Amino acid sequence: MTEIHTPTPRDAFDLLMAGNLRFVSGAPEHPNQDATRRTEIAPSQQPFAVLFGCSDSRLAAEIIFDHGLGDLFVVRTAGHVAGAEVLGSVEYGVSVLDAPLVVVLGHDSCGAIAAARAAADGGRVPGGFVRDVVERVTPSVLAARAAGRETADEILAEHIEHTVDLLLERSRVLAERVAAGRLGVVGLSYRLADGSAQLVASRGLDAAVPAAS
Repeated sequence: MTEIHTPTPRDAFDLLMAGNLRFVSGAPEHPNQDATRRTEIAPSQQPFAVLFGCSDSRLAAEIIFDHGLGDLFVVRTAGHVAGAEVLGSVEYGVSVLDAPLVVVLGHDSCGAIAAARAAADGGRVPGGFVRDVVERVTPSVLAARAAGRETADEILAEHIEHTVDLLLERSRVLAERVAAGRLGVVGLSYRLADGSAQLVASRGLDAAVPAAS
């Protein structure tokens, strides 16, 4: 694997997506997963991307993007809902570790989104702290429907984009780096069946979001 020591946001994005392509095609390289890499990064870390994704067990970041130790700074919550701890973790990855890319990773068949859709339709809201997760996802469901976006894929894309914008609205650190051209923030939608990650939102990166089909 060719290492990029000071990647631009675009370099980092291309590196990430190349790994996903290898995973989808069934030809992963499993880079940076040996004892040499473990020893190399023990003193310090320099991940090329911060990945904020859903906690779903099928969304193991280093596997689906075919990378290894020290490559990704990963933060995960159910439904990729973002509280203060998440914002602080993402800011750490960007401001301290100097990662040039932040990725919000959502996926189809997300239980948190399904529960929020059910709640918006008058169904039962889960109890305990799961309720808090559902309540944080519900605004995305309502916003998608208000815009005439009713399908599961459309609501998922809305929630991913909402999370991207929320990170930038709440974090001056991220917003200033994007404005300075030092950071890209993207949203990816992952398909569980085929393993592909599709771009649905892009801020500070010259990457075109495919038109909705």
